[in-house]
Amino acid sequence: MSIWSSLNNKTTSMEEISKKLEELAKKIHEKYLKGTTTIGIACTDGVVLATDRRVTSGYYIAHKRGKKIYFIDDHVAATVAGAVADAQKLVDQLRVEAKLYKYENNRPIDIRALATLASNLLFSARPFILIVQMLLGGVDENEGATLYNIDWFGTITKEKYTATGSGYPIAIGILEEGYHDDITVEEAIPLAIRAVRSAMLRDTGSGEGVDVAIITKKGGRMLSDEEVRKIISRL
Repeated sequence: MSIWSSLNNKTTSMEEISKKLEELAKKIHEKYLKGTTTIGIACTDGVVLATDRRVTSGYYIAHKRGKKIYFIDDHVAATVAGAVADAQKLVDQLRVEAKLYKYENNRPIDIRALATLASNLLFSARPFILIVQMLLGGVDENEGATLYNIDWFGTITKEKYTATGSGYPIAIGILEEGYHDDITVEEAIPLAIRAVRSAMLRDTGSGEGVDVAIITKKGGRMLSDEEVRKIISRL
């Protein structure tokens, strides 16, 4: 009997269901969460997101130029880790809902509302789980620069800075050392790059280069490869 069928079996006890869910979480972690380093930093004047580019399937390097940062709208972007198809499905849904909200209300959707929507979509997928770990960051009129961490069960936490993926233990140490409450986007960009590069040096699941996105009141954009190289040369 599969995990899914046993969860749907009315005769299965809560203790058995809990055990099956623990097994499922372990399998997800082993199969899908062996690679990637993603970084998010909320600043006084915006949000910085950074990721590596390596895409892995187990211990196999499946792609060396993987895209892990997606703009949902002009004022908000997300990093993704986990199963690529699940991540793309979630991003597409968020993009559609964000555009629909803007069309109906003549203003961009708040970051908190978008994070709640992502949480609801992930939670409502149960018992079939979308295997996505997402950092959602952006700037809106109500809260300013905001960063949320959303896991595949739909759990939301608001963060000042955080990291996800197999490179987390290394990257988070760099962030904790360099972060301060008054950090600006200009200061956070080299910090995020340094955190991702440090993870790439020690974590086999991360590598191939660094992508960086910045979001401010003026909008969001990806840094070019040349801009990233210049910053790396000064580190």
